[in-house]
Amino acid sequence: MTNSPYTIRLDETLKKALEYEAALEERPPAQLAVRAIRAMVQARQAKRDAITTALQEAEKGRFISSDAMLAWIDSWDSQNEKPEPSTDIEPHSVQ
Repeated sequence: MTNSPYTIRLDETLKKALEYEAALEERPPAQLAVRAIRAMVQARQAKRDAITTALQEAEKGRFISSDAMLAWIDSWDSQNEKPEPSTDIEPHSVQ
């Protein structure tokens, strides 16, 4: 993979903060900037992928009712914590 130069403008406060963090890690500021940009791009892609997956699952018409979900959440951190609920609303049960 080749690297290409890319210019960005930073306000003075952000520039100084980046340079400070880079000095702490004994790395060039550009290396920290690249890591931060990569992490942001990966996080946004993961979010889009999760949304796409959720929409595909929703199109199947199988859902967990709010009653089942709330009962599960209410059981968290209790002596009787319930297992994760499974779908209880199916396409054929929708009226």
